[in-house]
Amino acid sequence: MLVEKLADGGYEISKRTVERDLNELSLLFPLQCNNKGMPYGWYWTPGSPSDLPGVTLSEALTLQLVENSLRPLLPAGILKSLQPRFAQARQKLDALTAQMPTARWIDKIASVQPELNLIAPEIDEELLEVIQQALLDDQQITSTYFAAFTNKTRALTLNPLALILRGSITYLAATVEPYTDVRLFALHRFKQVEMLEKPVNRPSDFDLKTYIKSGALQFSQGDVIQLKARINSALLNLLSETPISPDMKITKVDGGHELTATVLDSWQLHWWLLSQADAIEVLEPLGLRAEIFRKLQAASAMYESV
Repeated sequence: MLVEKLADGGYEISKRTVERDLNELSLLFPLQCNNKGMPYGWYWTPGSPSDLPGVTLSEALTLQLVENSLRPLLPAGILKSLQPRFAQARQKLDALTAQMPTARWIDKIASVQPELNLIAPEIDEELLEVIQQALLDDQQITSTYFAAFTNKTRALTLNPLALILRGSITYLAATVEPYTDVRLFALHRFKQVEMLEKPVNRPSDFDLKTYIKSGALQFSQGDVIQLKARINSALLNLLSETPISPDMKITKVDGGHELTATVLDSWQLHWWLLSQADAIEVLEPLGLRAEIFRKLQAASAMYESV
């Protein structure tokens, strides 16, 4: 039948060639062969979309790279609709691996977090779906949330504004009724979520890109400081390649090198300074120097018995 239809369309091709092509296409598309009797019959896998266009090699590579990072950010319905495309991308790369070096590119690249590789916490799929739907519909949610800082569970009515993936943790940016300041809530800490039939009270000045640029994801209040510090040669080499700010300057002084930079006064900055404790001495601001000194003293006290 296929040979005849191809011939009618002007394509003269043998039955054996069509069979070989169908075998190869079954590696890329949900085609199955009924080989219980002669002649063999080919059919589209039940439940698979019949309007699936092919994917190019570059599209297959891109889909493979973004699949995992998209999962916590896409609504369940959209993610479900993409599953056939993800599967098709995997099939295409598997089928072409032996023939094309480019198809093996996915096995030669990786994205690794620079900090300690923490295992991503589990997110309740049902609660995630409710939060995503509320975000789509611009509806409020009522929730039970575990606040790690206070070690308490609280009942909150939230106005969902955005989902943000930061490293291995996904956060919901939202305001808490009746307040208007935007806060971050880790998705894995929600214990109960229900969507309300009430529209969100969205701050008129909220913009996701502006919010991220403000330093909120560095857990900062937005305060900008002029950091002045003394660094050793090892840190000098690192910062010469990867500066901590666009205006960072390093000058040679007696006994080492001095760094100046305009940075956000954030939890992320404090964490970095403490992680480089034996390579950097904070000189200014004096308040930051005192805070780092206090934490180093506390850490030292824990090791005094060693």
